[in-house]
Amino acid sequence: MYYSDEVIEEVRSKNDIVDVISGYVKLQKKGRDYFGLCPFHNEKSPSFSVSRLKQMYYCFGCGAGGNVFTFLMEYENYSFSEALKYLADRAGVELPQQEYSREARERADMKAILLEINKAAAQYYYVQLKSGPGARALSYLKDRELSDDTIKAFGLGYSNKYSDDLYQYLKSKGYTSEHISKAGLISVDERQGASDKFWNRVMFPIMDVNSRVIGFGGRVMGDGKPKYLNSPETMIFDKSRNLYGLHRARSSKKPYFLLCEGYMDVISLHQAGFTNAVASLGTALTPGHASLIKRYVQEVYLTYDSDEAGTRAALRAVPILKEVGITAKVIRMDPYKDPDEFIKNLGPDAFKERIRDARNGFMFSLEVLERSYDMASPEGKTGFMREAARRLTEFDEEIERNNYIEAVAAAYRVGYEELRRLVSKVAVQTGQAKPAERPKTANPRAKGKEDGMKKSQKILLTWLIEDEAIFRQIEQYITPADFTGDLFRTVAELLYSQYAAGDVNPAKIMNHFTDEEEHREVASLFHTKIRELTTAKEQEKALKETVVRVKSHSIDEAAKCLEPTDMRGLQQLMNAKRELEDLRKLHISVN
Repeated sequence: MYYSDEVIEEVRSKNDIVDVISGYVKLQKKGRDYFGLCPFHNEKSPSFSVSRLKQMYYCFGCGAGGNVFTFLMEYENYSFSEALKYLADRAGVELPQQEYSREARERADMKAILLEINKAAAQYYYVQLKSGPGARALSYLKDRELSDDTIKAFGLGYSNKYSDDLYQYLKSKGYTSEHISKAGLISVDERQGASDKFWNRVMFPIMDVNSRVIGFGGRVMGDGKPKYLNSPETMIFDKSRNLYGLHRARSSKKPYFLLCEGYMDVISLHQAGFTNAVASLGTALTPGHASLIKRYVQEVYLTYDSDEAGTRAALRAVPILKEVGITAKVIRMDPYKDPDEFIKNLGPDAFKERIRDARNGFMFSLEVLERSYDMASPEGKTGFMREAARRLTEFDEEIERNNYIEAVAAAYRVGYEELRRLVSKVAVQTGQAKPAERPKTANPRAKGKEDGMKKSQKILLTWLIEDEAIFRQIEQYITPADFTGDLFRTVAELLYSQYAAGDVNPAKIMNHFTDEEEHREVASLFHTKIRELTTAKEQEKALKETVVRVKSHSIDEAAKCLEPTDMRGLQQLMNAKRELEDLRKLHISVN
């Protein structure tokens, strides 16, 4: 939903950033700011600063930064709307109600009803587990060495042997057969009527990232088929876009996820202290799963079963994760089948060792590939190396490809240059590359100049927000139009407007942006590191050089776009060049 700038600013201004972040990070006041250990990367010396004056935070170690909304978006993985609603509740601000079309309102109402039904079903299953009929299911969970706390934390339950037990209970709560059916909890037959989808099963509630029950998995008691049964997909349950255990794993703050195959693996790992374990929901890993994981971590450790099916699943998962930019590693479970068995037999410390020894996903795929070749024969090893070379061509970035060529060459005792040439040859043969050409001479300074200009603009914005006196000295020479790039220019426009209104507030500027990456980038504009300048003279010299550089670059960019017949534009360009000459003579004071 769209919220006005006034509403967003009201919520932000009523949530002091120091108070909010203090609930997550231990802060200590040093000077006018507060410092603590950054919650977004591992560090021993505090580089995470929070400014009550600016109502912003910034980590000089990893670059994380923003206002109070950004913090919740990064720490809790909230969307902007979720962060806004959380802070509105915290401050007692009533957000305006969303205006729905009739169709949208009906859909929202249906979703709310289905969530209510699933929640009621989960509570009912949990009660059944603790009652007489659930004794066998409870004994099963105890035999699997789950504690009462773990059973409660995951809301495990039991669906008893009566085929319409849950249906009758939900009907008594006032829910209609149509709604219960749409929740995926019953099957309706014209002759037999309604019957529960789950019966005589240990029940595993499936929760979305906000801890709302959206579906169930059930493990049969006895020899019934299928052994595991999942809820069908519904309006609120898409198994290809949800992960079991994510509602708990997302707050573990580990930099990686342990990706499992089954519910019990996730639960056992969480009970053993590995609270970053998740699992796909009765389906192979999908691109939707990978995109969801990318919101939280950049690295995944695959803990799939050690049998052939588990190996195939791992091999399928590695490229899917790589496609979205996630590094995959594979943990060996042998001599046990899965993480649940491994933990029970060897314990958490041994599992930590397996995490440390995890195999790189690509190298693991080559180890599996070896099994298809006779590596003792020249022909077999040659065939293997050709296939390895073909797979190496799939790395788009040259530096990454060369790093893997080096790793493969070392692992299989072949020369790096020989393997690199083979990779190039295979790429040409398979149409993935053209024959090598002598590269044209490029200007090595081009990218450096571009990056340098970006840094200069960030430094200038940092100076402008820090010192109004500096702003007043250069505002007639540097305008928002002199900042190149939409993001920089927009921030400059907002900052100049605030100076004009006499209300400079960088945290308010960030309200203009709702994307997390934009928040991070904008935050860095106001916290750019400026090299240590000990004297006022050095600072003034650096500031003047920065201002001249930004203005000169602005003129160059304008000249590139100028049409020969644009006389007005030409006149503006001439005026800008005169201003540049005046700037070169200007003395800018930092005191």
